[in-house]
Amino acid sequence: MSGHSKWATTKRHKAVIDAKRGKIFSLVSKELTIAAREGGGDPEFNPRLRNCIIKAKAANMPADNVSKAIKKGTGDIPGTIIEELTYEGYGPGGIGIIVEVTTDNKNRTVSEVRSTFSKYGGNLATSGALAFNFQRKGQFIIPKTLATEEQLMEIALENGGDEIFTEGDFLEVQAPITAFYAVSQALERAHISCESAQIAYIPTTNAELDEKTLSRATMLLEKLDDLEDVSNVYTNL
Repeated sequence: MSGHSKWATTKRHKAVIDAKRGKIFSLVSKELTIAAREGGGDPEFNPRLRNCIIKAKAANMPADNVSKAIKKGTGDIPGTIIEELTYEGYGPGGIGIIVEVTTDNKNRTVSEVRSTFSKYGGNLATSGALAFNFQRKGQFIIPKTLATEEQLMEIALENGGDEIFTEGDFLEVQAPITAFYAVSQALERAHISCESAQIAYIPTTNAELDEKTLSRATMLLEKLDDLEDVSNVYTNL
């Protein structure tokens, strides 16, 4: 499965359905606020906001929460200054890790991320050290109970999607960023709900680890994912 991260996908499935739902709403809310702040509150003229709304729908975020987050971004409701940051690092066995955060306190967040890497056998890298090993693509995770691989293949081919993967109880559609909105709209028209829909870092090559190193790497990935300000963790594991 070139360009596919089993760990990241599995964690994303769990995150959407377990007790982390509150954290997901908080992170998506921050992303909506940032998108509205940068490009305005009308999704028709703000592609990034449009994509964030798709992500909010995939997480079953209440419409009222979405509206409030957008109004914070446009200044209609007062709110704190939020930043988006990306950190790159290495984990056990030399695996590459990209961590996306949304935070209102940069110093606190970088300290937590650096400490977690260090404590669990990894280390932060300089900006750009790993990014070339990943590509930015649209990613849709869909339960097999809601669609067949044939259905998704047809939707992908007709709307600019380029790859479909299957893993356990889920199907994954990947698409270039430019086709993200078209694919999401096609899925909505077909009444196919996504477990998650986002612009992700997809690895171009995958790393394999022995069982002992894999256990250590998984622990680091889980601890990073648990940090309050961390929105996404990507790896080439």
